[in-house]
Amino acid sequence: MRTSAAIPILALVIVGLSGCKQMPIAYGDANSIIAVMQPSLWSQISDTMETALEPKILTVAEERAFHVTYQDPSESDQWVNLRRFRQLLLIGTGNEPWMQDALRQVKDSMKGPGLYLAKDVWSRGQQVHILILSEPDAVNEVRQRLPEIREILDTQYRNWVRNRMYLSGIDSALADTLLTQVGFELVVPEVYRWRKMADSVYQFRNDNPDPSQLIREVTVTWRSPIPETQSPQALLDWRRELASTYYSEPQDVDLSLNDSGPFTYKGEQGYQIQAVWKNPPKLNWPAAGPFILRAIPCPPQNRMYLLDAWLYAPGKDKYQYMIQLETILNTFGCGTS
Repeated sequence: MRTSAAIPILALVIVGLSGCKQMPIAYGDANSIIAVMQPSLWSQISDTMETALEPKILTVAEERAFHVTYQDPSESDQWVNLRRFRQLLLIGTGNEPWMQDALRQVKDSMKGPGLYLAKDVWSRGQQVHILILSEPDAVNEVRQRLPEIREILDTQYRNWVRNRMYLSGIDSALADTLLTQVGFELVVPEVYRWRKMADSVYQFRNDNPDPSQLIREVTVTWRSPIPETQSPQALLDWRRELASTYYSEPQDVDLSLNDSGPFTYKGEQGYQIQAVWKNPPKLNWPAAGPFILRAIPCPPQNRMYLLDAWLYAPGKDKYQYMIQLETILNTFGCGTS
């Protein structure tokens, strides 16, 4: 009796396991997007879509934030493979067979043409954005929706980057210690190492898996009293002094590509410079990367803080790492002591 009772249970387990195997894991980079639509529509919208969904960002050069690849769903062999990608954007009327598969996975109520989301349609861990068009003016509908799609994709990507960077855990104990003993806080992942370089210089570094491949570093320092005026050149001179004294290699600044200007941070008027650092020519090996420099006054302490976040990632897309550094900079706060 025990044996016969176990047989149906075992059968259910086998069926369950075979069901799991039918849904493969999604592949592809999180910033790679497979755009799927009829060739006639793609021919009219491709330039506009690539401009909208592949904005240029400032790193060591103008780099694309996302990579869009078109797929004709009628090319069955290619479509069967590419539909397993992590990020898909399907555009059509909703009557197409390849749209119907995805629409069956939409959880929200559907009210005709619009933008919808389905998950795990052809693979696990997959996000499928579905734009249903009305027939008369499909091209203009797509153009009008592209800014919204771009914002959704960027928000989704930033959330993925932030979640991934804190997989090692959040070093909240360090943030509390810094705030109570030094006067500022910075929330970094536990994988970051930190060092006190001088009374007013603190470094936070992640060079995993290998410093020859990837370095993310943030340095926090300050001066007191707060200067009455602080020019961008004075901030760059301060950074140069910091780099020559405390960095493993000196860094020159290249402003040929830069995004600079005043900004408001937690109610205080600061200044930010995003540009490129390069090894001086006298060094035997070339290296370069983007940096974000922020000057933030802290009136209760009568301190002007300088935060310098820089990246070394040769041969890699740098957008995700810049989001990581920006996320860490945005956790900065100063106390009243």
